[in-house]
Amino acid sequence: MQTDVAVIGGGPAGLAAALAAAEYTDDVVLLERDVELGGILPQCIHHGFGNFVFGEMWTGPEYAQYYIDRVAASPIMVLTDTMVLDLSADRTITAVNPCWGLFTLEAEAVVLAMGCRERTRNQIRLPGPRPAGIYTAGTAQRLINIEGVMPGSRAVILGSGDVGLIMARRLTWEGAVVEGVYEIMSQPGGLTRNVVQCLYDQDIPLHLGYTVTHIEGTRRVESVTVAQVGDKMQPKLETERVVPCDTLILAVGLIPENELSYNADITLDNTTGGPIVDQDMETSQPGIFACGNVVHVHDVVDDVTIAAQTAGREAAKAAISELHKHTIIPVQLGDNVSYVVPQCISDVDTDVRFYLRVQTEQRNAVVMVRCDDAILAEQRQPIVRPPEMVTLTVPAERLEGIHHIEVEVQDG
Repeated sequence: MQTDVAVIGGGPAGLAAALAAAEYTDDVVLLERDVELGGILPQCIHHGFGNFVFGEMWTGPEYAQYYIDRVAASPIMVLTDTMVLDLSADRTITAVNPCWGLFTLEAEAVVLAMGCRERTRNQIRLPGPRPAGIYTAGTAQRLINIEGVMPGSRAVILGSGDVGLIMARRLTWEGAVVEGVYEIMSQPGGLTRNVVQCLYDQDIPLHLGYTVTHIEGTRRVESVTVAQVGDKMQPKLETERVVPCDTLILAVGLIPENELSYNADITLDNTTGGPIVDQDMETSQPGIFACGNVVHVHDVVDDVTIAAQTAGREAAKAAISELHKHTIIPVQLGDNVSYVVPQCISDVDTDVRFYLRVQTEQRNAVVMVRCDDAILAEQRQPIVRPPEMVTLTVPAERLEGIHHIEVEVQDG
């Protein structure tokens, strides 16, 4: 098979990218490994989606269904239950599904939209036996919201990522007891609104500077041992205490799903774990674009959609034209910036929206994009925190003729 644009992944990023590409070409193929489109959204039944894109709060299923319906009404070829096995640098996709078996798809442009996956207990080196009752937060969410099964009745949550916070509230509403949320860092890992709505409003304790040191139980979790951590994140054994529970929920971070990116020799960012991209969301391999959580983990789905629309649009333009980029300007990290996306810009003809996270919490901050002494854009923030993404847009005309870009956060 051949196509103009192939989009890998049918979650919110893939749906938006495919629809944007379809505005420029009728030859778009969307590949999704699950049996239905929507990605993680169908199990996210809480509201909070679409505030920036639609100006109102939707649930995850509502947000997904809006784009699924639009795809169904478009000329996009949708291949669900299709696992992509390999992607080469020349944009040849190898995939398999029950109808066609093993097949290849040659694309003029490819959009990577595979999303991210959760860290497991092995990746955080959590010691102890392997009884039933240990779940990642996303798995517990699917059990309750899709399968209609309660994972347990008395839970401890390790990590304060957004899904873990949401699950603390969900478990409580379904009648379970949440003994507490234990976070190894000194600050919560999720959005402030989720800390307030999901923990404080539900009277669920949040223990900062704590971790789980051991799991007890043979067939089923019976208890976990928790302890405070020191400056080097090592448990302080003298502070250990046992917390009875039958369920341990892990909300310890997300990892961009980039095995296919490795296969295609795409350069990855050591901090984000996702591809290095320019303002068009094009990776280091010409004609291969990336968007959504496969690039970096976003706070809200609205930002995923906006970036995906850029990737889909630019992928379609690349597929149907002979345009070649000539200038590549790297974006450097300044004071108190953990990472920034895009990591470079090239041949700018539109405004560029930068996404960044800070290294440490800072109050009365000024976020700025500069070229030497010239300030291209700046934005004042009463507070910036590592879990909460900062966005800043630089007008296209201010990027003309520049040779260097640095993003930094200063005291206001």
